[in-house]
Amino acid sequence: MAATYDFPSDLLAGQEELHQVRAELLALLKRLPWSVEPLDGFSDTNGWRKVERPASPGWTADEQAEVEKLRQRERELAVFVSCHRFWSEVIPAETVDARASLKHAHEDPV
Repeated sequence: MAATYDFPSDLLAGQEELHQVRAELLALLKRLPWSVEPLDGFSDTNGWRKVERPASPGWTADEQAEVEKLRQRERELAVFVSCHRFWSEVIPAETVDARASLKHAHEDPV
């Protein structure tokens, strides 16, 4: 049976926000054109698989700013979570298990 950890509330909140920011960033990137800069479409059938891309209008300045804002917040939260003082209290042999438990702490128990 896996150990249970008494995570501090700020660490739990940071991890939850990190999940949310990553999901928001992923959803935004899926909606945006494939290229940041405007580029012509292409088709390459010479490789081991066919690769095609439609023409890309590029990202607007607002879209680029939104992506950068989310990436910056993601970095801040990743540093906060990974460098939190809680990790100094965890036995080194249990760090991986504790980190995995934190990543799934927001999920409903089965």
